[in-house]
Amino acid sequence: MRTRTAVVISIACAVTLGIAGCANNAQGGSGQVVAGSSSSASGEKVTIMVGGLDKQIYLPFMLAKQLGYYDKAGVNVSLIGEGAGVDATTEMMAGKVQGTGGFYDHTIALRAQDQSAESVVSMLQVPGEVELCRSDLKGTVNSPKDWKGRHLGITDVGSSTDFLTQYLGTQNGIDPSQTTRIGVQAGNTFIAAMQHKQIDCGMTTEPTVSKLLKDKTAYVIEDMRTAAGAKKSLGGTYPATSLYMQTSWVQAHKDVVQKLVNAYVATLKWIQTHTAAQIADMMPPDYYAGIGKAAYTAALASEKGIFNPTGIMPADGPKTCLAVLGAFNPKVKGKSIDLSKTYTNEFVQAAQPLS
Repeated sequence: MRTRTAVVISIACAVTLGIAGCANNAQGGSGQVVAGSSSSASGEKVTIMVGGLDKQIYLPFMLAKQLGYYDKAGVNVSLIGEGAGVDATTEMMAGKVQGTGGFYDHTIALRAQDQSAESVVSMLQVPGEVELCRSDLKGTVNSPKDWKGRHLGITDVGSSTDFLTQYLGTQNGIDPSQTTRIGVQAGNTFIAAMQHKQIDCGMTTEPTVSKLLKDKTAYVIEDMRTAAGAKKSLGGTYPATSLYMQTSWVQAHKDVVQKLVNAYVATLKWIQTHTAAQIADMMPPDYYAGIGKAAYTAALASEKGIFNPTGIMPADGPKTCLAVLGAFNPKVKGKSIDLSKTYTNEFVQAAQPLS
C-alpha cells in the first residue's frame, strides 16, 4: 500500500494564491475552537471535533449552533474543525475531546482493534462523496478500473475517504498497492492539489464538488450523493456522518449525550422542513466564501436528501460498512465484529422536542 500524507497540503497552499486561506475559519484546520454554544450557555461542556466542519456533509453540527439548539438543549458545546475524520477520531480516543463528527465506519475499524466507540445519532443516509478526476484525463480515466499507477486524493491516510477509495479500486480490479493515495484534506487544499496536478482523481464533497465542476477543472466518475448512487458504488446503504463517542464516556454521561442528541434530532427535523436557501441563510458566510452563496445553495438543494430525517441508524447500513472495510482492511478483514456495539439508537428514540 503506497500512501503520501498531507505534506502535499503545504505545497498546495504555497502555490495557490488565487484561493483564499488554506485553513479557513470555518474549517478550523489548525484545531482551534471555531464555534459552539453562546457565551451564556450553561450545562456540562462538551467538545466535539469535526473532520471538515465546513463541508456540507457535516452541516448539522454548525446548524445546531446557529439555530441555538445547543443552548435550548442545555448543553455547552465547543466545535473544533479538523482536516480529516481519522485525526479527530485519534484525538477523541486519546481523551482530548469528548466526541467526533465523522463517518460511522470509524467505529467499526476501532472495534476491530479492540477499542470501543459508538455512534449516538446518524446524520447522513449516504456518504455524499464524489470521485472526481482532472478534466485533462477525460477519455483516459473513465472509472476506477483505470486507476492503476494513478495518484488519488483522500482527506488523509486512514480516513473514510481512504476506506472508500480503496474499496472502489478493489471492486474494479485495482489493488490499493497499484495506486498512490495522497492526503490533501478538503476544500481549498483539495482544489489546489487537483489544479496543480498533484492528484489525478480524488474523493470530496460539496461545496468543493460544485466549484471544481463549475470551473471545469474536474469531471465525475462516481457519485454517492444519492441512495441510488451509493448503492451502485458500494452495494447498499452506507450511513456516513454521525456523532460518535467513546462507549465508556457515553455510559458515564448519558444525561449529557441525551441533550446532545435532542439538539441534533431537532436540527435534522429542521432541515427536512426548510429549503436549501433557508438553510444557507443560517450558515456563516465563510462557509460559501470560496464558491458563492448561490452555488452553495444549489449544491445543497441537489443533495439535501443525504440527511437522515430521523437520526436512526439505517437497518442495513452497518452491514454495508463492514463489507466495505472487510474487503481490503487487514485489521477488519475476517474478524467477527458485533455491529450492535458500534452504534446505538437509544438516545434518538428517547429524544425530546426542544422548548
